[in-house]
Amino acid sequence: MVAVRPGDAEAALARRDPKRHVVLIFGPDVGLVRERAEGLVRRSIPDAHDPFALVRLEGDDLASDPRRLIDETSTIGLFGGERVVWVRAGSRNIVPALQPVLDHPSGTLVVVEAGDLKRGAPLRALCESSPNALAVACYADTERDLARLVDTMMGEAGLTIERDARELLVSLIGGDRLASRGEIAKLALYAQGQGRVSLEDVRLIVGDASALALDDVVDAALSGASGEAVMALSKAFGAATRPDAVLGALLRALLGLHQMTLHVAAGQSPERVIESARPAVHFSRKPKLERALRGFDPARCLKALLAVDEAVLAARRNAALAPAICERTVLQVAQLAGRRRGG
Repeated sequence: MVAVRPGDAEAALARRDPKRHVVLIFGPDVGLVRERAEGLVRRSIPDAHDPFALVRLEGDDLASDPRRLIDETSTIGLFGGERVVWVRAGSRNIVPALQPVLDHPSGTLVVVEAGDLKRGAPLRALCESSPNALAVACYADTERDLARLVDTMMGEAGLTIERDARELLVSLIGGDRLASRGEIAKLALYAQGQGRVSLEDVRLIVGDASALALDDVVDAALSGASGEAVMALSKAFGAATRPDAVLGALLRALLGLHQMTLHVAAGQSPERVIESARPAVHFSRKPKLERALRGFDPARCLKALLAVDEAVLAARRNAALAPAICERTVLQVAQLAGRRRGG
């Protein structure tokens, strides 16, 4: 087998055996597939813009004319030097085009860029079983991968990033390497000249501002911080967040909180309940969630749930009054939380 484990992908591409002249790079993370393909091409030829050194082919075209690939790999460059054929696989089968290239090595590197290929898919099976090929899978970055990417890009930009800012940033990116790079680059550009990236910088620049604003409203309301809840609600409305979306987020949070209050009522500590929560609670939200668990018991949480549920319906029936209904309900929830804590 010449399949490369995801964790060994970077090293395998950097130290590629020249005898493995076909490299299949595939996986669900399209951005990472493209990044690794581009990196391999750049390392293989001095100028990726030289049409004599680099030939780009579409897989669907090769499916119609399989001989085209073996013709390209057999061609000697006009000025000598390394040549690369970069193939972007499409929806059609390119195994007939690739098989002769594997059977008759020419020295030309063939980079095949493909999407998510299940085990046993013809293209993947061909490359994994051939001694002349590498098959490199690209899956979504882990938290460790993302943290390393953040540190690397910040270092390249001459910046450092605070620990809590890095943790929040990592929680907001991922899924696609190019999209993650774009968000990190945007943050680095914003922070140029200040030397250090703060938590507030991340909150302001990265990801969905309306989603972060919703978290602020929910956290403040459930922890009984009425003034903070009103301020957060104003920011949410400023980010074009609809009142019914705020109420919906609050309703979902109360449903989760109600389950937690049942565990606390059964004798577990709020800290233990929070640590056991799935999905895991981000560290920056834990203190307010702990206050929420000390402010609500199951009965009081159920009362808040019913109030928010009625408000969702009322806001949808009367759009003109929806902002006022939303603010009144957020305050009502915050007061319910604060009342028990005070008592």
